[in-house]
Amino acid sequence: MGFTWTKETRPRWDADKQAAFDVVALASVGMQAPASGAAIADEWWRVADDEGNLVGYGWLDSEWGDAQIAFLVVPAARGNGAGEFILNRLEAEAAARGVNYIYNVVPAGHPDPQWMSYWLTLHGFYPSPHGDLRRQVAMADQHDPRA
Repeated sequence: MGFTWTKETRPRWDADKQAAFDVVALASVGMQAPASGAAIADEWWRVADDEGNLVGYGWLDSEWGDAQIAFLVVPAARGNGAGEFILNRLEAEAAARGVNYIYNVVPAGHPDPQWMSYWLTLHGFYPSPHGDLRRQVAMADQHDPRA
């Protein structure tokens, strides 16, 4: 199964996000739902499968040489590599911006914080003294965010 990675030029809280982010999904990323149509911060990408069905979202917030990342895979698309695809694409985006580390904060309200932390550690993240999980970004020439 292939996936498409589409950057949102002006991210807004739209019907697709409203459908993907139920109460549990919002808690898993530490968000509260904005008003319909509201602009949302950070850089966002929509991920779809080969048929154009929504698979998930990834977003990143660059700051001081690091980038906080977060992502969501819709329940129907879990277990088929979509999370790893999104994570790798976010790292490639961060590398293209010259970022040193990507990190994720698993919010206290996450429905299964132990599993999420475990999944991230399986993908090269390690706990930092700041309470987040981080991974050093590979060199930019090793990634092509357009691939």
